[in-house]
Amino acid sequence: MNNTYYETLDENFNKALELAEKTLTQDELISMLKNGNIAEKQIAALRLETISSEEEAQALIDNLTGQDGKIREAVSLKINEFMNTESLLHFFENTRSYDVFLEAIIDINANICRNIISAISNLKTNPIFCKYFSEKLTHKTLALLDIIKDFDFQDGKYKVNKEVFKLYWCLETIYEFSDSIDFATLKKILLTAKNIEEYTIREKAAKILTKNFNDIDLEKARLELKNDKNYYVRRF
Repeated sequence: MNNTYYETLDENFNKALELAEKTLTQDELISMLKNGNIAEKQIAALRLETISSEEEAQALIDNLTGQDGKIREAVSLKINEFMNTESLLHFFENTRSYDVFLEAIIDINANICRNIISAISNLKTNPIFCKYFSEKLTHKTLALLDIIKDFDFQDGKYKVNKEVFKLYWCLETIYEFSDSIDFATLKKILLTAKNIEEYTIREKAAKILTKNFNDIDLEKARLELKNDKNYYVRRF
């Protein structure tokens, strides 16, 4: 690597340090979130102590996807914090945010997935969110299952790992919202997922099946996974 690369790193580090120590108003932090560079957006997100409008919430949402990983993770952390605060939750209750959340739960960074699943779990009592989000979530999950069920997991291709990763987090989200999902659709997802060769997908199916669905086919599937060859699957 040339000297220019290291000079840029030093410059970015010094800029971040300066921003971390500088006194900034709420308006300045929001402006940085909207128009700043990587360091500025990351620092602005981390330094936000609260929000006071849907516009300010949207400044975070707009940086949750399509940005550098440092920004996305910082923003997801702050969104989780704010959505776990009852008085701030309503700022995120709009379909524009819901669509972004759907993409964020399958981010390549697992920390972002965890943060956003934790955040949206606070919307379980919102019937509009649950209906809207669950329908899109199950559609995405079924599409991924349709792709993955025919994969050869011995080839080790990146594409396989990438799609499995997405499905893994979709199923983790389904675990949180299973009560809001159309039962026939949920059943189809679980009966397909239990047969996926990749054990992490069967593991998530087994976790969902720990819930009592009072269905003969799903109980049979639960017992089948309880005797799975993989420890992480059968532990449920």
